[in-house]
Amino acid sequence: MFRLHASERGPAVLGLVIAIFLAAFLVLPVFRVIWVAFLDPSSGGFTLINFYDFFRNQLFIESFVNSVYVAIMAVVVASIIAMPLAYFTSRFNFAGSALIQALGFVPLIMPPFVGAVAMQLLFGANGSINLMLDQWFGWTIPFMEGLNGVIFVESLHYFPFILINLSAALQNIDRSLEESAQNLGASGLRLFRRIVLPLSMPGYVAGAALVFIKVFDDLGTPLLLNVNDMLAPQAYLRITAVGISDPMGYVISVILVVFSALSLWISLSTMRHKDYASVQKGGGGLMKRDLGPMEKLGAYSTIVLLLTLVLSPHLGLLLLSFGTIWSYAVLPDAYTLAHYATVFETALHYVTNTVIYAGIAGIADVVIGVAIAYVVLRTNLAGRKWLDYIATASLAIPGVVLGIGYLRSFHDYAIPGVTDSVATWWVTIIIALTIRRLPYALRACLAALQQVSQSLEEAAENLGANKRQTVRRVVLPLMLGGILAGFVTSFATAAVELSTTIMLVAKSSDAPLAYGIYEFMQTPAGRGPGAALGVLAVVLVGIGTYLSHLVVNRGRSEQQAMAGQH
Repeated sequence: MFRLHASERGPAVLGLVIAIFLAAFLVLPVFRVIWVAFLDPSSGGFTLINFYDFFRNQLFIESFVNSVYVAIMAVVVASIIAMPLAYFTSRFNFAGSALIQALGFVPLIMPPFVGAVAMQLLFGANGSINLMLDQWFGWTIPFMEGLNGVIFVESLHYFPFILINLSAALQNIDRSLEESAQNLGASGLRLFRRIVLPLSMPGYVAGAALVFIKVFDDLGTPLLLNVNDMLAPQAYLRITAVGISDPMGYVISVILVVFSALSLWISLSTMRHKDYASVQKGGGGLMKRDLGPMEKLGAYSTIVLLLTLVLSPHLGLLLLSFGTIWSYAVLPDAYTLAHYATVFETALHYVTNTVIYAGIAGIADVVIGVAIAYVVLRTNLAGRKWLDYIATASLAIPGVVLGIGYLRSFHDYAIPGVTDSVATWWVTIIIALTIRRLPYALRACLAALQQVSQSLEEAAENLGANKRQTVRRVVLPLMLGGILAGFVTSFATAAVELSTTIMLVAKSSDAPLAYGIYEFMQTPAGRGPGAALGVLAVVLVGIGTYLSHLVVNRGRSEQQAMAGQH
């Protein structure tokens, strides 16, 4: 009979509790969605008729094609934006490269649905840009028409995923390879095409896969742009309009999950059998060279144009939040603080609810993240790595699918001893946010624990401390930077989650911030207050992101200082 060592009994019980939690609130809801998709509505038996009906329905086929098309085109447009920014800042010496990289990451602070309406006012058929184009040249550009609008908004928001990963890949290229290629006569475009681009491909593919997944399962942006012929909006509309028993919502959810997982698999398979490693290390990143006067003008012009474009949603949202009337005009007619007054008088409960929901979810994420990190890295328990795999798997589960799974699994469930059904959904929203953002905290906690030497724990135990005291007095303080970074990241991203929470809100007074913005943006009269609420969301996430970076950088500085002392 298998017996655990006394020191591993506590972690074993902890791992079992976490496994039960993940099974109940991640595996079970997703399994219920998949199971219902294969059930015959009339007999309750196994059937493929639901998928047959899906592919017979012209609207569903069109939605499927549109979702794939939008995701692919968003990757293309995001690549066009990200590649020059990454290449110029990695390849050339010129002032402001650090600022350019920082501004390139700013779009991630604002969820795409928040700036969607503002983008219509800037780039729509009667928006600022097209009004000026029509006045000056007599023609317009359909930036925001139908699927174009979704592609445009999503590309401007998610391109930093490619920028981040591609910049890191470019910085890791062995510059001796570039020198060798130049000695053999390669230069300019040929050098980029034959050496730089192939060696940076792993970073690009990783970023492109993230963009595809995020765009493919995004719900808020198509809904706010009134584009319903896509899979995520169709899943939401089938469940909310037709009913929770409608099988088509579950079939669409299964397709969303399959394609999200498939895109990850394809990105990994593409890189698996190719070698991008360097035998020698000639220095960090590409050789940087100075730009000539005309080259500098071209580079700066391109960068300024791209940054103006990617920051336009923030500008549009800010103008909308202060504008009185903005219709058929390049700029608002006048400016006012009335929208912010409306928010502070009638909509602060959205902010309060968000702080409560996201705060509890963030705390739960770091507690679970620390526990999983410890079980995975500090024990030899069988199956421990599956905790990491399952917790991280929520990244590949679209938010709308998890929301539908929760509705199906818990719609008739009440917390024992609690008579208010709304309280049950409060708890459900918090758990959903915890599951959705757990991977962010988990990765931070794993990284933090990996940097804590086991020799420090052994030294504490040699001095008489037991395992619990060692964890509390040695491990957790040394992990504090990573724990705080994980909390802030989970909190900031949970604060603007819409795809899951929109399915779970019982009434408006208990809704979070993202739901409030969505509600306001449904009517022209509510767009000003909705934009003001959106600005508050951006500020909230921006502060969280800044604090996260501050904590991480401080932790690195302290580690470097300690290393210098030793």
